[in-house]
Amino acid sequence: MTKRLLIVAHAPSPNTQRLRDAAAHGARHPDIDDIEVVVKAPLDAGPDDIRACDAILLGTTENLGYMSGALKDFFSLDISIL
Repeated sequence: MTKRLLIVAHAPSPNTQRLRDAAAHGARHPDIDDIEVVVKAPLDAGPDDIRACDAILLGTTENLGYMSGALKDFFSLDISIL
């Protein structure tokens, strides 16, 4: 049975984009069987994405000790319908 990994990552710079892409590449490694990797920006991911996945990997920039506002918006989704 194929499992789905949802990667929700705020990647505003080339360096953070490379980090997000490396995580997705590693998750798709041929030694890992039966996994589908879905990569979304925090503002593009929604409740349907959460319902459809088996695991979530969160990525964010660190801004003076805080996570990015975009990822905070992801956490504010109305997941009561889940």
